[in-house]
Amino acid sequence: MSHTTLLLIAAAGVATLLLLILRAKVQPFVALVVVSIGVALTAGVPAADLVKTIEDGMGSTLGHIATIIALGAMIGRIVELSGGAAAFAHSLIDRFGSKRTPLALTVAGFVLGIPVFFEVGLIILMPIAYGVARASRKPLLVYALPMGAAMLTVHAFLPPHPGAVAVAQAIGADQGLVLLMGIPVTAVVILLGYLISRRMTRREYPMDPDLHAEIYGEETTLEAAGAPGTPGTPGGSTPQADGGHGTTVLTKPAPTTTTPAVRPPSFGTVLTLIVTPILLILAGTLGQNLLADGSAPRAVLTVLGAPMVALLIDVALCAYVLGARRGWDRAHIASVMTSALPPVAMVILVAGAGGVFGKVLVASGIGDAIADVLDRSGLPALVLAFLTALALRAAQGSATVALITTAGILAPLLQRADLSTGQLSLVALAMGAGGLAVSHINDAGYWMFTKLAGLDVASGLRTWTVLTTVMGVLGFGLTAALWPLV
Repeated sequence: MSHTTLLLIAAAGVATLLLLILRAKVQPFVALVVVSIGVALTAGVPAADLVKTIEDGMGSTLGHIATIIALGAMIGRIVELSGGAAAFAHSLIDRFGSKRTPLALTVAGFVLGIPVFFEVGLIILMPIAYGVARASRKPLLVYALPMGAAMLTVHAFLPPHPGAVAVAQAIGADQGLVLLMGIPVTAVVILLGYLISRRMTRREYPMDPDLHAEIYGEETTLEAAGAPGTPGTPGGSTPQADGGHGTTVLTKPAPTTTTPAVRPPSFGTVLTLIVTPILLILAGTLGQNLLADGSAPRAVLTVLGAPMVALLIDVALCAYVLGARRGWDRAHIASVMTSALPPVAMVILVAGAGGVFGKVLVASGIGDAIADVLDRSGLPALVLAFLTALALRAAQGSATVALITTAGILAPLLQRADLSTGQLSLVALAMGAGGLAVSHINDAGYWMFTKLAGLDVASGLRTWTVLTTVMGVLGFGLTAALWPLV
């Protein structure tokens, strides 16, 4: 087939994918598989090879990322149910002081956002934001907006979140380098977002009357609004899996009660457990780049720094330190770990289906046709990565689907561009910047935040959507600034 025909098939496939997700409300996993089959057959992939192409795409993707996502979810779940996340946030508030509480919650969102999925982190921290807003008599948005944006930024940029993991695997980026460059980039973006949110929240926005009455109409202690030691997720919620973004639509959480019999984990303990896998992965990356090939230290660091091994070690540490050492028996620890898997099962399947779509693009020749067109466009790979992810994010809402689809579309171009590992890592971060931007009414995360913050649609667009878009653009600017240095 000619390149023009293949490109038309690809365009029709993406359009069909968007229609199935947006209009027909088909689950993203099913939509991706259906579109992949349709594109493969239309583009001339032999029927005898169709099943093998799908299996290869699914297997090559999930073989790398499924374990990482599952282990990351287990770590987040143990930190959550042990009361460590809430205790960590309260410790930061105490350290920063009452005048810097918004910054403390932003830092909490950044740090806890690494092991904890966006929706879980928002559920844990939002009751704390309710409490400090009640105590200070300041607008809730002063605390909630930068905190929520921080968690969404980590969700879009950094492993072990599904979009970032899938992108790194699809384009051949090193996850250690993605973390090494991504953590400071993410930290700067979050700091800038915090400063921008301070200006945005100088004016007050309409707030849901019921939520306003709950927060400001009663005298309630901060501890009653989400105290450390809370053993579970705040009640009053009905999760509905988004299947792509890693978020859920929830009703407003009810206040939680304390569990005085068990003292919550300390700030240092939680922080150590969060950074342990990051340090192991970074050590593995540095060992491979600085130590002699074949040396014993390099071999040890390579094994310990493999993301799967690093996360497995941290799961064991979390189970012991936050579980067994604090009175959990083995059955309860196993139950907590198991409870982490159902919420991420569909996310893993969507990532695998994205791998199928990418495999079909390569097997059908569409990937090469797209690469030729993008080559002739003259735009740098970094710009194409950002713009493609941003366009798909704006069109269909799911950050994870946008990142996975972008990686599948651009992978052939990136392979032929002969980029270094560091440059591929920056391309992955540029995709993350595009996936962060334009969170609006077709994104489950938008509805979750605005509902918990008591915002109407217009106020959500003026605050959450604008802030995430500006932060996405800033993130791309930082990755572009790093490009000449790698």
